[in-house]
Amino acid sequence: MPLPVPALPEGVDPAWLPDEVFRPLGTRRVLVRGPGPLVATVHGEVAAACARFGGRVERAAAPEPCDLLLELTGDDDSEAFTFGRDADRTTVTASGPTGLLYGLFHVVRLGERAFAGEHRLTEHRPRLGIRMLDHWDNVAVHPVMGQVERGYAGGSLFWAAGRAREEWGRVRAYARLLAACGINAVAVNNVNVHATEARLLTDRIGEVAALAEAFRPYGIRTHLSVTFAAPMVLGGLPTADPLDEDVRAWWAAATGRVYAAIPDFGGYVVKADSEGQPGPFAYGRSHAEGANMLAAALAPHGGTVHWRAFVYDHRQDWRDRTTDRARAAHEQFAPLDGEFADNVLLQVKHGPMDFQVREPLSPVIGALPRTRLAVEVQATQEYTGQQRHVCWLGPMWSEALRFGHEGPDGPTVGERASALVAVANVGDDPFWTGHPLAQANLYTFGRLAWQPDADPGQLLDEWLALTFPGASAQLADGVRRVLAGSWRTYEKYTAPLGVGFMVQPGHHYGPSVDGYEYSPWGTYHFADRDGVGVDRSAATGTGYAAQYAKPWAEIYESPSTCPDELLLFFHHMPYGHVLHDGRTVIQHIYDTHFEGVEEVATARALWASLAPLLDRPRHTRVAERYDEQLRSAREWRDQVNTYFLRTSGVPDARGRRIY
Repeated sequence: MPLPVPALPEGVDPAWLPDEVFRPLGTRRVLVRGPGPLVATVHGEVAAACARFGGRVERAAAPEPCDLLLELTGDDDSEAFTFGRDADRTTVTASGPTGLLYGLFHVVRLGERAFAGEHRLTEHRPRLGIRMLDHWDNVAVHPVMGQVERGYAGGSLFWAAGRAREEWGRVRAYARLLAACGINAVAVNNVNVHATEARLLTDRIGEVAALAEAFRPYGIRTHLSVTFAAPMVLGGLPTADPLDEDVRAWWAAATGRVYAAIPDFGGYVVKADSEGQPGPFAYGRSHAEGANMLAAALAPHGGTVHWRAFVYDHRQDWRDRTTDRARAAHEQFAPLDGEFADNVLLQVKHGPMDFQVREPLSPVIGALPRTRLAVEVQATQEYTGQQRHVCWLGPMWSEALRFGHEGPDGPTVGERASALVAVANVGDDPFWTGHPLAQANLYTFGRLAWQPDADPGQLLDEWLALTFPGASAQLADGVRRVLAGSWRTYEKYTAPLGVGFMVQPGHHYGPSVDGYEYSPWGTYHFADRDGVGVDRSAATGTGYAAQYAKPWAEIYESPSTCPDELLLFFHHMPYGHVLHDGRTVIQHIYDTHFEGVEEVATARALWASLAPLLDRPRHTRVAERYDEQLRSAREWRDQVNTYFLRTSGVPDARGRRIY
């Protein structure tokens, strides 16, 4: 029997799966062959499309004449599928049921092109085996972080009033969206595990099992964030020492109960010895010993430990120039290469700091060749406008994934990684992501996780074609233009030349140039009357540049070879230093902040011109957010430019007003 397609609650946006994109599929005769629950999902998708648009879907033991054949040819775990078309029929085959599901959505993306001409039979296989979203959702509303930590799209899809929301249809609709862009794993609770979240592992595992049941029809495995101190918090043990036999036995038993409730459970996400979270350091143990203890509990069941490498001194003395937050992860994890169990994924943020709009690639990614790595990015826009600003992050993620960590011509990050993980940008907002255009970030992440070397511009066009089916050239071009350059626009009016964290402390929205300058968090720019930036060279600074392999260590070491966009991340430079484009550092700061505001104003006017071509709720929501973005961009421009005028004493060469 076909599995019914989940119905969206009234008023909830269909995102990149509006009914119309299924028309080419739903007007034809389709044959679905193969057994099992995921094939029932495929059958249900086709049946719903045919019911809307007049086509026919059938199940048959042998191939029959049809326009589209969707056939399961085996019963393995492969996510690959083959797609092709001869003169008479389009064919999708897969040896695993998840692959058949992905093949179906490939046909949906192609639309009429899937049924036109001939397509050579081609295999499509995801480059990364785990393509995952980490939800920082709190089961109970946290007094500081609220319902969703760093969440900008309303409340949690999963939790409300301390319990599961039980809106399983909406969760299934969410799973459908994720599967359609290639995501296959979700962690359903915050990495900062509070008391209520901790109990999900034990007496409340049934609520997690219900979520897993909703995700399962779309091939998505459920993961859980756990506290390292669970044996003490939940089990009443006096210790959480990873080498203690009672602790190991407790984790083995608890994990066994998890798999009894959720046979396809994916594994644990762990934030340990980071920003106050408990971990193995309390017992004189290493990260490898802590991770491997959990890996041993999961291994019999096929589970994975995602051990986050976001570990640094967050009680730093700002007077101490020798301590560098950027160095911390490499110092702690590089010596442990080869010591982690095979089912441990060391989850490394793509940059060494914290999801700033511009950072170098983390040197940890190139320093552990014998360790499986998951690269972590942030779809939720904590430092990139918090989904009040348009900031499409596809080009930033693509740059990171295409980076040759051993050299410009060496293997790329996308080739090195085993998984790609994003902090989710979704909530119970009717548009899913707060800002309707932020849906493009979620879609692009999933597609880059499937194919890290994909052209992000092509993925943006893919998203546009699905989200606005049948759009006029004016609409498609307009939406593309406001998105395509938005990351660099945001960078222009916020962070000059690799300097970050000039944000309001705590909530991180809006400018505060010295907001973190004297804080314990290790996030400094060291601006003074002579210059700005952090000296991270090996010769005179913190030595961070030397953590990279050659030639990157040599490139970053010298201001003459360091890329301009990272210059102030690696060097403290005089305001009069001339960049490669001929401008001085101070003039670059002034110019880019004025340019950024002008670009936002232009994009806002362009969006306004699209009003007759868009549905009113979507256009109005984006227009309101553009009003806020322009106000905020002006505030960034005026505060940053004024700060550096007062600090440097160097006027704007173009004579513009700086307050």
